[in-house]
Amino acid sequence: MTSRVYQLNSQRIKISYRIVSSSLGYMLIANSDRGICSINLGDSPENLTLSLTEEFNQATITQDETSYQDCQEQILSYIAGKKFNLEFPLALQGTLFQQQVWQSLQRIPYGETRTYGEIARDLGKPTASRAVGNACGANPIALIIPCHRVIRSDGSLGSYRWGIERKQKLIELERIKY
Repeated sequence: MTSRVYQLNSQRIKISYRIVSSSLGYMLIANSDRGICSINLGDSPENLTLSLTEEFNQATITQDETSYQDCQEQILSYIAGKKFNLEFPLALQGTLFQQQVWQSLQRIPYGETRTYGEIARDLGKPTASRAVGNACGANPIALIIPCHRVIRSDGSLGSYRWGIERKQKLIELERIKY
């Protein structure tokens, strides 16, 4: 999806969100009428809200602390190591390649990791490991699209949109419970 199409679509979107505290810091869960459109992790509610309004700058956005209770509970159970997969309707907006990467990430089993190169090869684009990394960095939905499970070919963590410490914590959590 081109940025122009994305902007045109976001003008029609109504998004509501809530922010909760977790062991990974604050977590923002945002939903449109099509499904979850954003799960962000951060150190302050204000920065999470600002990030959401910047990403969906044409949408109508309202805070709703009463919705998404089930989603919140399942995600917090996941972070606590009590739940091993998360499946919710998602409202993803990204390029075709980004969406292919995000679908591939959702197939990585709990407790396992893949390299950027492995994901690229699985998509039939063996030289696109850097593009896979960029798609991981553009992932709008933490945890449900588990980009934290993607590492560098040398075994190092690489980067993580929501902080390398969170990525390390998630990988360790999944390995312990695996």
